[in-house]
Amino acid sequence: MKKIIVGLVLGAVLGALDGGTSWFTPEVRAMLMQIIMGSMIKDAVVGILAGIFALKVRSVGAGVGFGAAVGFALAFLVAYMQHAHYVEILIPGTIVGAILGYATQKSGLAAPTAQLAQQ
Repeated sequence: MKKIIVGLVLGAVLGALDGGTSWFTPEVRAMLMQIIMGSMIKDAVVGILAGIFALKVRSVGAGVGFGAAVGFALAFLVAYMQHAHYVEILIPGTIVGAILGYATQKSGLAAPTAQLAQQ
């Protein structure tokens, strides 16, 4: 599977789980489906960007850092639009971004030059 596709699919799945945790905040339960869909889209975008980064840079540490930074940035935008629940949005968004950065670095095919060097 290509790194971008891995980031997209895993981002959507983790986004659904991330959004689903909003059920534990009683005042937002009425908007649970909108939160889940928005989180899926946000984390799918983070996954795509992490996948693109993984194609350019071959470093797990840099991938995790990039994913965490992008996850934090997009989560901050969502929290800023809400003007509330910063901690509940920023922490899971950053963690999911880091997971996506790691997953996109570790998945997919290695670069052709790296395969030749190992032979």
